[in-house]
Amino acid sequence: MSVKERESSLLRLFILLLIHLFPAYHCYAIYNITFSQPLSQGQTLVSPSQIFELGFFTPNNSTNQYIGIWYKENSPRKRVVWVANRENPLAVTDSSANLTISSNGNLNLVDGKGKSVWSTDIVPGSNGSVAVLFDNGSFVLTDGVSGQFLWQSFDHPGNTLLTKAQIFLNVKTKERNGLTSWKTENDPSLGDFMAVLSGDRPPQAFIWNGSVPHWRSGPWDKSKFNGVPQMDPSYLSGFKLVENLDMGTVNFTFDPYNTTSLYYLFLSSQGVLRLMKKTKKADWSSIFDAPNSTCDVYAACGPFAVCKPSESPICKCLKGFVPKSNDEWSRGNWKRGCIRRTELLCEKNTSKSASSGGKNDGFWKSGMVKLPNFHEYLQIIDPNRCSERCQTNCSCIAYAFVNGIGCLVWSKELVDIQEFPFGGQDLFVRLAHAELVGNQLMKRKLIIIFVAISIGVILSVMFIAWYRWRAKRKGNLTKDSRKKFDLIETSENTKDTSQSTSLQDPLDLAMFDFDSIVIATNSFSETNKLGQGGFGSVYKGKLEDGKEVAIKRLSSNSGQGIKEFKNEMLLISKLQHRNLVKLLGCCTYEDEKLIIYEFMPNKSLDFLLFDPKRRSELNWAARFNIIQGVAKGLVYLHRDSYSRVIHRDLKASNILLDAKMNPKISDFGLARIFQETIDLATTHRIVGTIGYMAPEYAMGGIFSEKSDVYSFGVLLLEIVSGMKNNSFHHDVEYISGMATLESKPGVGFNG
Repeated sequence: MSVKERESSLLRLFILLLIHLFPAYHCYAIYNITFSQPLSQGQTLVSPSQIFELGFFTPNNSTNQYIGIWYKENSPRKRVVWVANRENPLAVTDSSANLTISSNGNLNLVDGKGKSVWSTDIVPGSNGSVAVLFDNGSFVLTDGVSGQFLWQSFDHPGNTLLTKAQIFLNVKTKERNGLTSWKTENDPSLGDFMAVLSGDRPPQAFIWNGSVPHWRSGPWDKSKFNGVPQMDPSYLSGFKLVENLDMGTVNFTFDPYNTTSLYYLFLSSQGVLRLMKKTKKADWSSIFDAPNSTCDVYAACGPFAVCKPSESPICKCLKGFVPKSNDEWSRGNWKRGCIRRTELLCEKNTSKSASSGGKNDGFWKSGMVKLPNFHEYLQIIDPNRCSERCQTNCSCIAYAFVNGIGCLVWSKELVDIQEFPFGGQDLFVRLAHAELVGNQLMKRKLIIIFVAISIGVILSVMFIAWYRWRAKRKGNLTKDSRKKFDLIETSENTKDTSQSTSLQDPLDLAMFDFDSIVIATNSFSETNKLGQGGFGSVYKGKLEDGKEVAIKRLSSNSGQGIKEFKNEMLLISKLQHRNLVKLLGCCTYEDEKLIIYEFMPNKSLDFLLFDPKRRSELNWAARFNIIQGVAKGLVYLHRDSYSRVIHRDLKASNILLDAKMNPKISDFGLARIFQETIDLATTHRIVGTIGYMAPEYAMGGIFSEKSDVYSFGVLLLEIVSGMKNNSFHHDVEYISGMATLESKPGVGFNG
C-alpha cells in the first residue's frame, strides 16, 4: 500500500471516529419521512426552498426536547412556529428518539425505549404514508399512492398562525381550533391564553385568559375587525374571514399580497397577539400588538364607561351615567363601571313599548368608538330603519349601523368600549329625555349669545366684501398681455425620470384673472359642478365671450401641489392630439390653483358607462370608437409626441367625451416624461387608483409604458363589460376575432 493510500485510509477512519464520538453534531437534511426512512436525532426535514425546517430542538435553559418546525435562518435562535409533543416532551438525554411512519400509516414520535410519545392518531391505513414539509410551513402526512392529505399541522396550530393557515369554527358541531400560548418563553406546554373566533354574527376574535376575556377585536365588517382601526382593510393586507351560514362555519385566513416579506401571527405567553414581519433588509419586528395598552384590555373601565387612552384618568362614564362606586372610581378601580343617572321612560312603563305616555327617551351619539360586546344582529340594511327598530323597543339600550355589517343593537350592559383617535364607529345610546334636554338648552344658550354678539360684525363684513367685489373690474382673458408662466420642472420632479430638454423652456400660457373665473362659475356653485376628481373639483364655466369651458379647481388638501400643477400644464400645453384634452389656460391666486380646459358636453366616460340608465347611450359602435380613440391617444403619448409621456392614472373618470362621443385623455397631474434611452423608472411616491395600477408599480414603484398598457387593458374590460373593475364576479368569455357578448338590459349594445 502506497503512502497516499495509507493517508487516505487514516483520514476516512478519523472522520468515522468523529461521527461516532460526536453524533449530535452530525446533522444532515432529508426531504420526506417514510416507513423506511424515519427522522432521527441529528437530522432535519426541510421544505423544498429551504424556508422551513423540522427536527428535534431544546429550548434555552430546558432539560426537555421536542419535535418542532422553525424558520431555517442563519441565526443561533430558532424561531419555532409549531411543536408536536407540547405536553409530552422527551428528555434531552434521549438520543435514540425518532419520528417515523408507523405500521398503520400514522406519524409516530417514539422515545429511546420505543414508547409512543406523540401520534397523529388518524384512521388506520397502510404504512405507505409519506410526511413532507411544505414551503408555507405546513407539515403534511399524505397517502403514498393517491397523494391525498391525511393530516396537516395547519389544522392543529400551536401559538403561531402562518400565512395560508386558518383559524376555524363550526357553530353547529362546536368544532374549532385556535392559537394557544406557551407556558413561558422556553416552555412550549399549554399556557394560560387562547386566541379563537366567536360564534357571534358577525364573528369576533377573542383572546381568553382561561375562562376570562382578555382582549376582543370587535365584529368583522367584511374587510377588517371593527375594533382594530389600524388594521389594513384593503385586499393587499391578506386578512380574510369567510362565513358560511348554511354550514355554520367561520374561517379566518392570513395571506398577504406582499410575497417579498415573511409574516406570521403568534400569541405570546403574556397573552399578546403579535403580527411579525421580516423583509430582505430588516430582521423580524412586530408591526401589530393586541392588546397594546390598558384600554385594549377587555372591559378595562367596566360597563357603561368608555376608555380614552389619551386622557387621565383613562376611564369616563358615558353621558347620562355616573360611577357605581365613587370611592372605587376615585382610587382608579373602574371594574364595576357606571350606572344610569336618570331612569328611562321605558323603565317606568310596564309596557315594552317605548312610545307610552311621558316624554320619550332619546339617543346620544358617542363617536369613533370600539363597539361594545354582546351585540345582536338585525337583518336591516337601512340606517333609518335600524334607528326606528331600537327606538320602538324598550329592551334596546343602544344601536349602531356599520358599513359592511348592517344593524347592531344591544340589550345588555355596554361593556368594553374604547375611544379611538381615528376610525371607530358611532354608537347611539338611549338616554332619558331630561339628560338630552339639559344638553340641548346649553347649546341653545351658547348659540344665542354667539349670534347676538357677532351678527352686526358679520353683516358689516359681508357688506364690505360684497361692495369691494362689485367694485373690481370684471376679469377677462388678457389676450394682449399674456403673462409668462415659468413651467420649468423642479429638481424634485426629476427624481423619478429624466426630463426631455425639449419641454424645459418657459411656456406662454393664457393667464386668467381669478375674478373672471368666479363669475364664469357663478362663485363655484354646486349647480356648475361637473364632478369630483382625484385632485379636486371640476366646474363648468362660461366666459364673457360666451365660450363654455371646464375649470379644474385643485383642493388644498388634495396632495397635488405646485409641482403636479406645473407638471400637468407643462405636458398638456406641449401635447397636441385629437384624443387629448386641450388646455386653454390657467390661473393662480393666493392658494388657489386652477386649470382651464375645453368643455366636454358628455362629461367623463364613467358618468355614462357605469350608470344603469345612461349606459344605453353607449352602443357597441360608440364603445369601439372610444377604445380606438384612447389607444390612439396612448400611442401618441408613448411614441409620436415630442417626448415619451407615461400617464400613470388612466381610468374611466379621466376619459372625457365631446359632443360626438370622441374620447379625450385628461388629468396629467401624475404623468412623467421619459427620455428615449430610458425604458423603466422607479418612484418612492406610489400614487394612482387601486384596480388600474400595474402590479409592479403598486408593489415596487416601477413604472413604464407597460404601466399605461395595463391600465388600458383594465379600462378596455370595463368598456366592453360595462362593469367597474372592482365589481367583476364572473369570467367573461372572449372569442378571438370578434367578441360575442350577451346583450343584457341596460348594457347598451344596441348598435
